[in-house]
Amino acid sequence: MAATNESIAHSEQPGDIAASAAEGMLGPNPFVGLRPRDILATVQQIGAQALRQPALVVEQQTALAYDLLAVLGGSAQSESPQGDKRFTDPAWQDNSIYRMARQGYVAWRNALTGFVDRSALDSKTKERAQFVLSLVTDALSPTNTLLGNPAALKKVIDSGGASLLGGMRNLVTDMLHNQGMPAQVDKAAFEVGKNLGTSPGVVVFRNEVLELIQYAPATEHVYARPQLIVPPQINKFYVFDLSEGKSIVDYLVKSEFQVFAVSWRNPTAAHSHWDLDTYVGALLEAIEAVREITGSGDVNLHGACSGAMTISALLGHLASRGDTRVHAATLMVAVLDNTADSQLGLFATPEAIAAAKQSSMSNGVLAGEEMGRLFAWMRPNDLVWNYWVNNYLLGKTPPAFDVLYWNNDATRLPARLHGQLLDIFADNLFSRPRALTVLGTPIDLSEVTCDKYVVAGMTDHITPWKGVYNSARVFGGSTRFVLSSSGHIQSLINPPGNPKAKFFLNPDLPANADTWLADGQPEKGSWWDNWRAWLADRSGERRSAPATLGSVRHPAGLKAPGTYVMQA
Repeated sequence: MAATNESIAHSEQPGDIAASAAEGMLGPNPFVGLRPRDILATVQQIGAQALRQPALVVEQQTALAYDLLAVLGGSAQSESPQGDKRFTDPAWQDNSIYRMARQGYVAWRNALTGFVDRSALDSKTKERAQFVLSLVTDALSPTNTLLGNPAALKKVIDSGGASLLGGMRNLVTDMLHNQGMPAQVDKAAFEVGKNLGTSPGVVVFRNEVLELIQYAPATEHVYARPQLIVPPQINKFYVFDLSEGKSIVDYLVKSEFQVFAVSWRNPTAAHSHWDLDTYVGALLEAIEAVREITGSGDVNLHGACSGAMTISALLGHLASRGDTRVHAATLMVAVLDNTADSQLGLFATPEAIAAAKQSSMSNGVLAGEEMGRLFAWMRPNDLVWNYWVNNYLLGKTPPAFDVLYWNNDATRLPARLHGQLLDIFADNLFSRPRALTVLGTPIDLSEVTCDKYVVAGMTDHITPWKGVYNSARVFGGSTRFVLSSSGHIQSLINPPGNPKAKFFLNPDLPANADTWLADGQPEKGSWWDNWRAWLADRSGERRSAPATLGSVRHPAGLKAPGTYVMQA
């Protein structure tokens, strides 16, 4: 019955837990919400369907009975879904009791999902029903119990019961300090400015909404045209400047680029009136500061998620005025065209959107911590039960993983901006010419003709790559679309050196995304190197690096990462 020492060592690897969580986490996106009433309504729809199709219920029950008899008889062939890491311990194969438990679990889960698949529910309701069933079946997995988890039992024996005490201590800590959710990261292992966000630089401009950081050059020569990074509003900017080897800022600086980054202020209820115009206006001020400091007539902009949405709004506004102060732009893992389905839109009914708006308006902000908890239940195996096992059954502290620390260091979203993002999401405003007004000008993204570099993730379940592809086609001018083989966050933090990394290129942008991929060329390695070459061609001549940071008009201030990033 006991698991082997080798399997235990594998099951406890912090990197495995962190990698699963990073693949599953939702990152910085506006969120509609996951209301209990919507879950209950879906359960009622499943029940009503069972009453309407009793013959189908009997068929599924008969099939389940047959499968369970096969389990008891030792002839069951049911296997865990591919990629399911919960049953990798050899005991689930080698021990007859655990093998029957696993096969029985898979059998009754398949019976439930099979009923929904064969029911008369419409496709959207089926998708919601399967999600609700997964919440139940994932929670009832035998791996989430002490007796049902061979690795946890082995840990109890090997530690002389110390793992049980550690698990109880972690449980109490999470009940008191994490609102009952299993902690995802060892926060004590990180400090912004100490081992995160450490690239040398200074704050050279500040307004009510943002701080502008200029980074010190790392080479004798730099390209004349500066790069300005625009982070998402719902997380802090240092996702672009993580630890050594994962920093986009460091990568660009060492590639001879002049790099600036925006650090958004963490708004409070007093800033509930901040909207898209507020952020675009503040960003225009930052661009002017960058131009003045560098002496460049224009800049290159780069952003991810909602930061890329803000860039798109700004580009549309500038295009409507014939303003060319942005030379080129990079949009990473961001959906502007909402015709592709995503998990975020699963429960995005008009009623749910209205309720989400009302909730943030009444509070003045959408709290990042609240969003994070709701997000976790969208991917419970990766973001809840993974840590339930690690923290409570194995009695271990959560891993020290920089990406997860950043993801848990959430900020707030002003109520008015949140409402606007929901309207953009619901009404597909970016894809409809002049449906969205920015700073008094109706925008049409087909008029944006500067060069663009658009990045998507093949396994991204939040901003599906086909949605990002459709977004790339909304713009005018020349656009290079790049498809990374990773998920949402891994596609963004994708430094060179990973032997498993791969991305796809295709210079054409046909109407159909599948056609693009079928004709695409796979490339080994990180898209960062491809991006660097693309940027170099659009960053002007090389010249001597500046001896000092800032300018007379915008003098060097506090050292990076500044003060706004420290605001709780």
